[in-house]
Amino acid sequence: MQFTRNTSSSKKAVSLIIKLGLVLLLFFGTVFLLSKIDFPVPKKEIEKIIPNENFKIVK
Repeated sequence: MQFTRNTSSSKKAVSLIIKLGLVLLLFFGTVFLLSKIDFPVPKKEIEKIIPNENFKIVK
C-alpha cells in the first residue's frame, strides 16, 4: 500500500493570487473611473472671520 501526498497548498496559493489580483484590478478600476468624473467646484469662496478674542497667547 502506497501513501499519496496531496499537494493542495499550491492550488490554494494560486487561488489566493488570483483573488488578490481581481481585488486590486477592481480597486484601480474604481479609482480610474472616479478620476474621469468631473465634479463641480464650489463657485462661492468660503470665508469665515474669527474674532481676536478667541486667541490666547501661550508663552
